[in-house]
Amino acid sequence: MNKKIVRISALFVLISTCALAQKKGVVLTGTNELEEVVISDSKFALPKEKSGKVIVKITAEDLKKRPGQSVATVLSTVAGVEINGNQSGAGKDLKYSIRGGRNRQTLILIDGVPVTDASGTTIEYDLRLIPVEQVESIEVMKGAASTLYGSGAATGVINITLKKAEKKAIAGNVYLNVGTQTTAQEKSNSVQEYNQGFSFNGKTEKFNYFGSLNSSEVSGMSQARPASDLEKFEDDSFSRVNSLVKFGFTPTKQLSFDFFANYDRLKYDFDADSFADDLYNYSKSDQYRIGFSPKYKYNKGELVVNTAAGLIERGSFSYGSLSNYKSRNVSADAFNKYQINAELFVIGGAQYQFFDMSISSLYTNLANELTTFNLIDPYVTAVYNSDFGLNINAGARLNVHSRYGSNFVYNINPSFSFSEIPLKLVSSYSTAYITPSLYQLYDMTYGNLDLEPERNSTAEAGFELDLLDKKINLNAVAFYRQENNSIIFVSAGYDNIQGKYNARGVETMLSYALNNQLTLRGNYTFTQVEDALSLYIPKHKANASVEYQPTSRTFFNVSYQYVDQKSDALFDPITYDQTRIVTAAYQLLNATARYELIKNRMTVFAAATNILNKDFYEVIGYSTRGRNFKLGLNISL
Repeated sequence: MNKKIVRISALFVLISTCALAQKKGVVLTGTNELEEVVISDSKFALPKEKSGKVIVKITAEDLKKRPGQSVATVLSTVAGVEINGNQSGAGKDLKYSIRGGRNRQTLILIDGVPVTDASGTTIEYDLRLIPVEQVESIEVMKGAASTLYGSGAATGVINITLKKAEKKAIAGNVYLNVGTQTTAQEKSNSVQEYNQGFSFNGKTEKFNYFGSLNSSEVSGMSQARPASDLEKFEDDSFSRVNSLVKFGFTPTKQLSFDFFANYDRLKYDFDADSFADDLYNYSKSDQYRIGFSPKYKYNKGELVVNTAAGLIERGSFSYGSLSNYKSRNVSADAFNKYQINAELFVIGGAQYQFFDMSISSLYTNLANELTTFNLIDPYVTAVYNSDFGLNINAGARLNVHSRYGSNFVYNINPSFSFSEIPLKLVSSYSTAYITPSLYQLYDMTYGNLDLEPERNSTAEAGFELDLLDKKINLNAVAFYRQENNSIIFVSAGYDNIQGKYNARGVETMLSYALNNQLTLRGNYTFTQVEDALSLYIPKHKANASVEYQPTSRTFFNVSYQYVDQKSDALFDPITYDQTRIVTAAYQLLNATARYELIKNRMTVFAAATNILNKDFYEVIGYSTRGRNFKLGLNISL
């Protein structure tokens, strides 16, 4: 799809909407009121005070306060989460970590459905594929969660909920923002980042629909950083197109059907390696996803079936040759909630997953008939919420893998809420099981058919405290995680590390609403990981922000982030040796201002990032963004 068409379409809708907004002046109901419910730890809406986990929920209102940020940048401010690469060039791959883990140990869900790329090195999902403008809310649940979500949910789950129809027959939204894209050394103020799109939606008594289109183009920076300030590397471009269509049909109050289809296209340039430019390397991918989810509510419960199928076609040109990757995945998760009594309900279900991949290149030719596996997992979870404060969430799952046979995982998660004081104590012990990816098993250069699954276990304990009529919220959790049979890349390919490796840490968060206008927020994370698994993981990380809303139309935010020094590695593509190196700590100061020109209709924002223009490394040998600015306009119908 031509990116110019998307930009022109957005501008056309923008102009039309401006005229309509000025003509009508109708006040639109707020997008969503904040509901203190979470779904990640039971798959069904549960009051937050009855959850045995400290789950971070980024609401629609929170995302409104962070205009112009990517999903990765938003997640990087969550305690216990590190997104390495979110401050680099737009095409830089992301390494995300929860509690000292790695990409493949974090499961990404979109609308409750796992998303993966089976042709990737570790079946991970590329967070660069999804624009934040399509996102309604995000929940981050930390700790092993294989009981509910299967293989891959070893250190946590990031549950992304996409936007859906509002309570109007016809509604819409259009946005456009532009920004600079420069390093601390170059200091260019020319516009190099464009992001635009629109959505339309509607809802009647029995039918709802939602559609959106987004386009992003970024240039202005080289992915690799020159070793000398006197050297100039070529700028590497990034472009993305996203389209999403959702339909819903509710024939009765008990029965509903939801369908979705989306297409994502990503293309970007990349360089040869750290400190090494390349004029020709590029990667492009096309992702297609479709899904169907019927739901049936009855007197004592609800039955849900989440099904989805995905296809990713990816091409990568490097070292003078083109490699083509193709992967397919299917997921069908049927689960039922049954309310035994007012205090106890049980969730029982079964999930089927299928993955295959193929690779065609100058060096490798793998057919999908050879590179495939599937899983069939029955599971059960019981949730007990007493009337005297005791809450227990416990469950078990049997992973039945076509290659590795049966494996058992479980969790126990007791918590207690005191009625006399606003204090909740939480604790849990959970296990997880991760199978090697198809690439790690079958790739002709780096694969290893003798790989064994990795096992994880996590213990945690903490508290959550509300004071001054919930104006102050303070929580802290200490965790201890153990890995066994960890899968890593060594010079000859992928292999298991023998023995057990540990990660431990503390996560604490504080928010204080001084009044209706001023809120202070902060979090701190301490993470200690054994050296063999410590790449890109800071020992200390802190975030702080001041939110000020002097009027109903005006909002200001100033945020600060400190990221401690990290272990990194320089990779030699000839010998495959890795040289460990430590990158220095860095600090970021950012600010945002947002103003409603027409209440509930038209909003403008301005943002400045890395205001102090700090020069730092996220990954050794790669560029990071210096001081940059962004302006944006959003209009709602």
